Amino acid sequence: MEKQVILNSRHFELTINRLCYQLIEIHNDFSETVLIGLQPRGINVLTRVKSRLEEILEKEVVCGNLDITFYRDDFRRREAPLIPSATNIDFVIENKNVVLMDDVLYTGRTIRAGLDALLAFGRPKKVELLTMIDRRFRRDLPISADYVGKTVDTLISERVSVEWTEIEGEDKVVLFTPDANG
Repeated sequence: MEKQVILNSRHFELTINRLCYQLIEIHNDFSETVLIGLQPRGINVLTRVKSRLEEILEKEVVCGNLDITFYRDDFRRREAPLIPSATNIDFVIENKNVVLMDDVLYTGRTIRAGLDALLAFGRPKKVELLTMIDRRFRRDLPISADYVGKTVDTLISERVSVEWTEIEGEDKVVLFTPDANG
């Protein structure tokens, strides 16, 4: 597979910063808003955004982690047993604004599962979606993000990976394209 860096570490940092200021513009001091990262990779987005928001606002922002394993529409179709991640929502979401976060929006199925899982914790006033990368041309469901780091037009055969310093050693977004030889 050939790989192309779509966002380098500097652009990655600028993107996170921009997303934070867009959130502040809409949610002000976050007194009525909570942030929830979708397990597994949305937690990385949440962690980075939370850290930057708290630097800017100089106050704590309420955040949680949501596992969607058993809300996915394909979890029974996999050969290997799925191992769920932890859900940590130790606050009330009833009548709050919720910003769901994930790394890549592609078919919309992960977000749909996240919405289903979220309703087990109450009825939010409003739910918004923040994603680092929006692969806009392959939706299976009518879902769109309210906050987008970067929109990337891709082929079905291509793959986009958001990589984090804490996991892969460097902040960047990479597009993987199959070699012409197969």
